[in-house]
Amino acid sequence: MNTSSVKEISIAPMMERTDRHCRYFHRLLAPDIRLYTEMVVAQAVIKGDRQKLLGFDPLESPLALQLGGSDPALLADAARVGEQWGYDEINLNIGCPSDRVQSGRFGACLMAEPETVAAGVSAMVDVVNIPVTVKTRIGIDDHDEYEYLANFISTVADAGCSMFIVHARKAILAGLSPKENRDIPPLRYDVVYRLRQEFPTLRIVINGGVRSTAEVESHLREVDGVMIGRQAYSDPYWLTRLQRLLLPATALWEPPSRESIIMQMAEYVEREQSKGARLHHISRHMLGLYAGQPGARAWRRFLSEGAADRNSGPELLLQSIA
Repeated sequence: MNTSSVKEISIAPMMERTDRHCRYFHRLLAPDIRLYTEMVVAQAVIKGDRQKLLGFDPLESPLALQLGGSDPALLADAARVGEQWGYDEINLNIGCPSDRVQSGRFGACLMAEPETVAAGVSAMVDVVNIPVTVKTRIGIDDHDEYEYLANFISTVADAGCSMFIVHARKAILAGLSPKENRDIPPLRYDVVYRLRQEFPTLRIVINGGVRSTAEVESHLREVDGVMIGRQAYSDPYWLTRLQRLLLPATALWEPPSRESIIMQMAEYVEREQSKGARLHHISRHMLGLYAGQPGARAWRRFLSEGAADRNSGPELLLQSIA
């Protein structure tokens, strides 16, 4: 039986969201929440610009690299590179339902091929010394019975995967957009809870529709971790509450003020602009910092309009505090 009592909170990999600037910002808000990259195609890791695709600030750790792909040899090579670049975990995407991902034969469509997923996991496990994990759905299309999911989990676990991040919705591969797949299929948290009961040696992390501290607390009583997606992006300061209340390793940690975060991000902007980044590339991830606070809309407008000027720099962030 898995006797680990360590609970995990993480932020989901989100395309066009969780780039290195976003992750740096999130890490300032919560030092112990686990961060994930956007999905990177394994072949791109092998042949692409690795600094652009894989580069990150040491502050971001602990950090997981999410890969997309189905070819075991390519996945193994990409995982090896990820470990060399300093990532703490390799995560395989078996959850994305987009047409583009399906055409490349990776993402959620691979739930129909558990042996293929197992072969990829096995190949990666053989070449790295960091955990290899899988992010998946509870089913696809008409294959949404629990037994189908349990067989998938069992097959992939036998290949060496000991942690599964499970989005508690099935994916509908034809007829729904990726956005619709995040909302229309109903959430089935009970299915993920059942996995945790019937696979006690595995770590099961739940994902999908989590929007409040109470929901995180409730899920943590049933599973080993909670992965948060859109709510962490739209209301990032919420992460400070999760860090303080639910991650006991830093129980004495005091959350930084929003103004302190802005000042630290201004220093980061100055460094990154010297490497060619534009303020907009960074500040767009910060627009939810004052969500729910008086003046939030005016602050967002000030930052958005100011960052549109290519000459804007860290001084805009400091001015926004006023």
